[in-house]
Amino acid sequence: MLLCIDNNQSILEYERSLFERSGYVVITALSALQGLKLAMMFRFDAVLLDYQMSGMNGHRLAFEMRHVRPDIPVVMFSSGEIPEETRNLVDAVVTRTKALDELLPAVARICDQSSQV
Repeated sequence: MLLCIDNNQSILEYERSLFERSGYVVITALSALQGLKLAMMFRFDAVLLDYQMSGMNGHRLAFEMRHVRPDIPVVMFSSGEIPEETRNLVDAVVTRTKALDELLPAVARICDQSSQV
């Protein structure tokens, strides 16, 4: 089960479509706070989140996610530049320009790694 967090409904619909076609169960959240609450309530195989969100940005969300659920792999999926400090908090970074080639393989790889632990 994947948790996708983004304040852009179109991106969430894209992620849901992509991953559900590949057999994943997808839960979406339109805000960082909502996503954090869901992560505390359910066990996810991975979390995808955007860096540029209002309220709590992706760096802060990744930091909080590591604090409350260090067992869940985190993928940063964003259109903007991701600072090195943020890259160090997450398991993978995929830019939206490379989504077609890299997003599904990155998530599949991370989910496979976490299931072997």
